[in-house]
Parts: sequence; C-alpha cells; structure tokens
Amino acid sequence: MLKKLFSYLIPIKIFKVNSSLSKTIEVTWANGELVLDSENTNYSYGSLQRILRKGLKYIGFEIIAKMENVLVLGVAGGSVIKTLVEEINFKGKITGVEIDSEIITIANEYFKLNEIQNLEIVIDDAFEFVLKTKDRYDLIIIDIFQDTTMPNFLFEQFFVSRICFLLKSKGIVLFNTMCLTAAHNFRNKKYIEEFNDNQYQIQSIPRIEMHNELIVIKKKA
Repeated sequence: MLKKLFSYLIPIKIFKVNSSLSKTIEVTWANGELVLDSENTNYSYGSLQRILRKGLKYIGFEIIAKMENVLVLGVAGGSVIKTLVEEINFKGKITGVEIDSEIITIANEYFKLNEIQNLEIVIDDAFEFVLKTKDRYDLIIIDIFQDTTMPNFLFEQFFVSRICFLLKSKGIVLFNTMCLTAAHNFRNKKYIEEFNDNQYQIQSIPRIEMHNELIVIKKKA
C-alpha cells in the first residue's frame, strides 16, 4: 500500500524483465495504479486504457454488452479486457491473441488476467491467427505494438480484408494506431482514404492522447 501511495508523487518500478520482442517489460505503480510499459511506451493500463475506453464508449457500452464474441489482437496486460469485463459487464466470449508469452505470464501475476472466466488466451502471431480462425466476431480490437513500432501488415489490404471478413453482421473493428511522425499521420490518412468497400463505414475518432489515433470500421449489415 505504501508503494501505491508514494506513486502519486513519483512512479515506482516493481518489476522489470528483458524481452526479445519489446526490449524491456516493466510493471510500475503510477498515480495509484499498476501499469505495464515497454522501454518507450505504455502497453496496458494508464494512458492506453483511457484511449481504448474512449473507443469503446464511442461504439457504445450498451451495444457491446449485448455482443457475443470479442476478439482482442494484442493483449499485453489486458487493460481493454478488464474494461470489457469490469466496466461494460461483457458476459460473452473474449478471445485474446498475444505473440509474447512472457507478457501473459506477467499479466496473470500482476493483473490477474487468468481470473477472468470468459477469456481465452491464444499465444500466436495475430496475422497467423486471423488466417486460421473459423470464428466470427461482433467486435475486433486491434492493439498491436512492439515497443513504439507497429508491424506493417496491419495496414496492408490483405489483412484489412481478412479482418473485415471475420466480422459478423453489423460487426465493428476498433484499431488503435500510434502516430509519432508526419509519415505515420500520412499512413493513417491514406489507410482511411483508400478503404474502398461499400459494405463498411470507416472513420477516425478525435485524439485524446497526442500520439494515438483510433480508427473504427463498422459493417453496415
């Protein structure tokens, strides 16, 4: 409890490990809450949880609560999953796909991810998973980073088409992107402008954090 109290004054690191994918993974008390960080960015809880919560609010908590299947690509500490379960009271099935097994071990120990009854964790590459899965989803959340880098495949047409194919009728994609440079801003602008499918509606949500932009894709029918 003392660490939690002192964290309102200064962040207190309680765990750190080297990671082959994220350089380092750290668990820190900050402003009274545990957060998960990589070397250069927030991975779960803290600002990232605020960002994704805004996206979920934009979609509508009541709408999400009635859904049956949610897919989360990029689990890390599981903050968006905690929002789904604890704030939205989502009772359907959540499938979380995470490439880094070390992060899931940390998430289970420090954030009790393994205590969520309606959550299935799959250790796999997100690209490989979406190619293999035969399931369909009401909501797909894409939150994939390796430190401050986003894999290029996330913005490629084949991946976008496959993600949309996995949506149920009136399904929704919530895509969290990181924009650190003018090139990243242009990438997002191009991604939205070149999305050409009359079955879907695409738009970005006004930013609440300087470097993150949420993109929402809705299936019309």
